[in-house]
Amino acid sequence: MSYITSTKKISSAQSAYQYPLLIKSLMLSAQSRKSTKEIIYRDQFNMNYTTFFERVHRLANVLINSGVKPGDTIGVLDWDSHRYLECFYAIPMIGAVLHMVNVRLSAEQILYTMKHAEDSIVLIHNDFLPLIEPLEDQLCSVERYIQLSDKQHENIDTSLASIGDYETLLFEAESHYDFPDFDEDSVATTFYTTGTTGDPKGVFFTHKQLVLHTLNEMAMLGCYGENGLLRETDVYMPATPMFHVHAWGVPYVATMLGIKQVYPGKYEPELMVQLQQNEGVTFSHCVPTVLQLLLTSKAARNINFNGWKLLTGGAAPTLNLVRQAAEKGIELSTGYGMSETCPLLTITRLSQAESTLSLLDQSEARIRTGCPVNMVNLKIIDDDGEAVSHDGESVGEVVVRAPWLTQSYYREALKGEELWQGGWLHTGDVASISAAGIVQIKDRIKDVIKTGGEWVSSLDLENLISSHPNINAVAVVGLPDEQWDERPCAMVVLNNDSDLFSVNVLENYLLKYVLSGQITKWTIPSRVVIVEEIPKTSIGKIDKKLIRSKLIN
Repeated sequence: MSYITSTKKISSAQSAYQYPLLIKSLMLSAQSRKSTKEIIYRDQFNMNYTTFFERVHRLANVLINSGVKPGDTIGVLDWDSHRYLECFYAIPMIGAVLHMVNVRLSAEQILYTMKHAEDSIVLIHNDFLPLIEPLEDQLCSVERYIQLSDKQHENIDTSLASIGDYETLLFEAESHYDFPDFDEDSVATTFYTTGTTGDPKGVFFTHKQLVLHTLNEMAMLGCYGENGLLRETDVYMPATPMFHVHAWGVPYVATMLGIKQVYPGKYEPELMVQLQQNEGVTFSHCVPTVLQLLLTSKAARNINFNGWKLLTGGAAPTLNLVRQAAEKGIELSTGYGMSETCPLLTITRLSQAESTLSLLDQSEARIRTGCPVNMVNLKIIDDDGEAVSHDGESVGEVVVRAPWLTQSYYREALKGEELWQGGWLHTGDVASISAAGIVQIKDRIKDVIKTGGEWVSSLDLENLISSHPNINAVAVVGLPDEQWDERPCAMVVLNNDSDLFSVNVLENYLLKYVLSGQITKWTIPSRVVIVEEIPKTSIGKIDKKLIRSKLIN
């Protein structure tokens, strides 16, 4: 790569303010809107934005008075809440690093991430005390804990070195803190992503990266399409954990817009459906498995969700799921990204002709991975590193560049170099791209099935199988086969009222796709395993690593 070695520069006036891109600038923008709308937690708590801003200041004072210094890492273990939103701002705004601890990892993995991140103070919901108390002696870097509770001023006894209850500490703190300026390239947040092997890896993002991602996400969610996905008239409720890539960065956007926000706490489908209905939620985001839980909950049986715009990501939704959502009035869009990309890379964008179709008839368009968002340079490369043709058929690995991508893994330089081979971030995803620039993820590189000399997309196969009326959910993996290298195996969850189901029933169903040329006969799974629930990762994705392990053993 070549760079221009000299450009014309003009000196700034000595008195000119060098505006750093800090998270505090997001909050200052939000404050200027003078929003009178509410921020709600479950059916237990609500506040206006004026109170929210004051609580952020109070939390900053609590942390500083507890000995937090710039560069310290502060761990948070909480459900999706107004408290977490306050941490999104207060912790990085004092120059500390927010560590969003994945509470759904195993105790061993949580211990590893907290030790590796070197958390110094931990804010912990009382629900997680039994998880952390046995690990206290091993968490050598942690000096103090602050207890979080859904009950006002509740102070549960604990063996941890607690300095008190969150609400009591906020009440006693000063209501103003003078947030400083500092280097915009300072690390603001970190969290850990799990891979197929080894320990979790720490990704991290700077203030500048988060500000740029927020501004770009705001534009992408609000400016495109007839109505946009998220505008100042909308009501927002996350259905993606806040510990997972900052809830995809949307809380920063929602706060800047000053819109009504609803935080559901621990994910309970019945309550989430009630909150959506009672609070008039119009925009959410989640992985497909969470959407499936919401649609099949008892509370959703006789409800139409007209006006609910929902962004799905983390895994590809099946065509059947998109149609189920459309029948319930949900306007589903697809986004694509990963933990290392902050995360937004692409999003569904309908053509003018597609926009005139009914919501149900738009399903095939809405299942597409979508177009790269602004400021994302995306290409798909073959094994030789050459860009594939934009014909919608040629496939290769997705590699990207954007201003907000993690620059490495925390204290894992070699893995960071592997991630950034050749100056492009390698996603590990296989995709095609059309002449119109529409990206379609085909599979993870590690999940593509090679059978009889043919590469088979597990996602494409799942999409076809899921259309069977008796199948509620499906996951397809490749299992070793002496003759064919690998053979597809389907793990399925049946509908409650389904008849007996077998591999022969599935084979007969898929034959029509063989006859139409969509798949070959070698693509039909040679084995079908019926289960009550498909294994999932800590963030709700289908856990194909665990599925393979279960089926091989």
